[in-house]
Amino acid sequence: MPVMTKKMLARVAALARTSRPPERPSADWIAEPRHFDPRKPRLAYRTVFISDFHLGTPGCNAELLLDFLKSVECETLYLVGDIIDGWQLKKGFYWPARHNDVVRAILKMAKHGTRVVYIPGNHDEFLRGYTTLAFGGVEFAQEAIHVTADGRRLLVLHGDEFDGVVLYARWLAFLGDHAYTLLLKLNRLVNLGRKLLGLPYWSLSAHLKKKVKNAVSYISGFEAAVAHSAAERGATGVVCGHIHSAAIEQIGTVTYYNDGDWVESCTALVEDYSGEMSILNWAERVRAEAMAARRAAAPLALPA
Repeated sequence: MPVMTKKMLARVAALARTSRPPERPSADWIAEPRHFDPRKPRLAYRTVFISDFHLGTPGCNAELLLDFLKSVECETLYLVGDIIDGWQLKKGFYWPARHNDVVRAILKMAKHGTRVVYIPGNHDEFLRGYTTLAFGGVEFAQEAIHVTADGRRLLVLHGDEFDGVVLYARWLAFLGDHAYTLLLKLNRLVNLGRKLLGLPYWSLSAHLKKKVKNAVSYISGFEAAVAHSAAERGATGVVCGHIHSAAIEQIGTVTYYNDGDWVESCTALVEDYSGEMSILNWAERVRAEAMAARRAAAPLALPA
């Protein structure tokens, strides 16, 4: 095992042990029941696909992600890569308590009956050496075939193997990662100002990505490449992450699904018990709930 991988896993494991309340025995937290807001009913799904948390970076929207994990239940949870950002952790260790809470929430889901499948991406590629193994109830795999409730076969993979920049010019990928990190810092400043003004979360970086012609062109090319590969392998659909752009598109004979991310848009791909797939935008859901609560709390205008 590479030295950097040993150190990284050791530090994350140590944080998982030390973030529990100090008076509890060391293994108690995993046996505890999952905690939910009793005022908010849980959303039940057959399958949930989420990716691109980028734990270990300030850009991760851990608060919204934790709220999501505590608000859903499912038979199977797919973690579709870039869950931990090894690229950033190599530069400097950043791991706040909320990131640890996310890891604990997932481990609790596994402990209490959810099948959890972790498919590493390019940012957590240090875990690709452990595919075919299982740790803490979490299965690791290079890719997976998911069969929906209505019998469709979906190829599940992170997607970086279709990214020419990552595949053929790794140094360009790291250069792009630096620019993206700066954009996310600006995104945090914008949302800090919005929070002070009592406004909900809004993603500047996701907004700019949709407006830039080259980004739109790249996303279209990526979707086509992924769908073509899935068709060649006999799948009727493909689920991926990587490009931080949630989508459901029909491309030829293949349905392309991207579950988005938890840095910009805060989205998940969910399958209901009939096999229907949909994008769940958690940021929009929380924003709508906040606006509804604000309207409900506003005093009624008295008739003149």
